[in-house]
Amino acid sequence: MNPTDLLVETRDGVLYATLNRPESRNALSETVLTSLQQLCQHVHTHQGELRALVLRGAGGVFCAGGDIKGFSAVLHGGGVDADAIAAANRGYGRLLDSLDRLPVAVIAAIEGAAMGGGVGLAAIADVAITTADATFSLTETTLGLPPAQIAPFVTARIGRHEARRLMLTAARLDGWQAAGVGLVDETVADAAGLDEAIERTLSRIRRCAPGANAMTKALVNASGEMPLAELLDHSAERFAEAMLGPEAKEGVAAFLSKRKPAWAPGTAENQTDRS
Repeated sequence: MNPTDLLVETRDGVLYATLNRPESRNALSETVLTSLQQLCQHVHTHQGELRALVLRGAGGVFCAGGDIKGFSAVLHGGGVDADAIAAANRGYGRLLDSLDRLPVAVIAAIEGAAMGGGVGLAAIADVAITTADATFSLTETTLGLPPAQIAPFVTARIGRHEARRLMLTAARLDGWQAAGVGLVDETVADAAGLDEAIERTLSRIRRCAPGANAMTKALVNASGEMPLAELLDHSAERFAEAMLGPEAKEGVAAFLSKRKPAWAPGTAENQTDRS
């Protein structure tokens, strides 16, 4: 992987990816989007080695959304038709879908601002954590545009009414208000608290078997795509597959032996909380 405008580091089975365009408040340029797609491919290639992806922004800002300078170039450059614009816009939806379907837990660590498309990145996270002074806003309509590709993901996270309210008013929320509408899961005081919350969340993720987590995410996503009877049949087949697999054997044996399973680190939380 050779990403551009994205800092990537792997530590202890966790992939840390930082949007790195601080001069533009980490706006989503074409190079950033390409790098994030490469990141998704990397996660799938190294699925067995990774437990989580932590996504954040450089310079104290998560993501300012779309690259407005790029929009201006399209509007005034000429030679671009509606089909090309639609294809480019659809690409961001494919990226969000790819991130949403990653077989590892995704943590969004938000500070500074999450605007427009940045809210979309927060919406697909399995766990979204923010500082209290961060700002969230769906700003597309103030530019005369609909939040076309992020709308389904934001709606799935916070519900139709809240999604319409925030999109049709471009209301600004702080970290506490974002938690109140369900856009984020935890609000902390400052950047130091954000780092602590990330580590706390990772310690919980590490208690869970990686294959079981991947299967669980796929089943949850399938719940919106399959008829109920088909989904339950599919889920039963996946349960049987897991039951006969190595993780379940290890997990059950560890429980009965009152020890930690092989995938769990030796933390106090793992030793004392088996609920």
